[in-house]
Amino acid sequence: MSTARSARLRGLPLTLVLAGVAGLSVGPFYWLVVAATHGDSEIFDWPPNLLPGSHLGDNLSHLQDKIGLGRVVLNSLAIAGLQTVGALIVALLAGYAFAKFRFRGRTVLFALLLSTLVVPEQVMLVPLFKMMMSIGLLDSYQAVVLPGLCVPFAIFLMRQSLSSMPDELLDAARVDGAGELRVLWSVVVPVMRPALAALAIFLFLGSWNQFVWPLIALRSPEMHTLPVALATLHASEATTDYGAILAGTAVSTLPMMVLFLVLQRQFISGLLAGATKG
Repeated sequence: MSTARSARLRGLPLTLVLAGVAGLSVGPFYWLVVAATHGDSEIFDWPPNLLPGSHLGDNLSHLQDKIGLGRVVLNSLAIAGLQTVGALIVALLAGYAFAKFRFRGRTVLFALLLSTLVVPEQVMLVPLFKMMMSIGLLDSYQAVVLPGLCVPFAIFLMRQSLSSMPDELLDAARVDGAGELRVLWSVVVPVMRPALAALAIFLFLGSWNQFVWPLIALRSPEMHTLPVALATLHASEATTDYGAILAGTAVSTLPMMVLFLVLQRQFISGLLAGATKG
């Protein structure tokens, strides 16, 4: 038996285990997509239908009639996009300051920032609601976007990633006459692109799926995000339209899949860079 064939046989059990894990991971998503193409009477059939049906158009039409699917998807995209870009900028600036500048109170400020990671989000709902109500921002994009611009975990991740960047690289740019913003844009951002891409996926995923605060802050149905609209659909109907809800859930996964496919190379590079540091 050749060495190559022997190596393949030794790796067969691991391959089978990985294939099983992959099947368990993809299986629920596959069933979600297939179930979204069936009507209510077919979703609970046993054995389950594993082939696509013909009711996807009807389910999407019901969603459009009941919650305005196109509008709530645009609301979610606008909020998640603005929040992701804003949080990336804040995290990059704050992480750069914590990593590369020496100033009085830096350690204390960073410790205070890390301490906020242990504060449950639910504790902040009432103060945040009162704050937004006092400045008249309730039922607006700003009410949802602004609280998500400062993400302590994102700042911590940027600070840790920037700490490994050689100071000599930044000093060389300063010697050439570049200001701090120029150094940040021309030197730091290209080097940090994989980490920024990985962080962008996490931030967009968190913003896209957030439910509790948008439910509280957005009172008008035309301002609802997709998760909130799907929840109100479930709560307001005497009978649950499972086909429509599953179709909406399947639609809600598309932006995240597209974002990952676009940034997957940078995402994997960022994870590998983080795993090999130190």
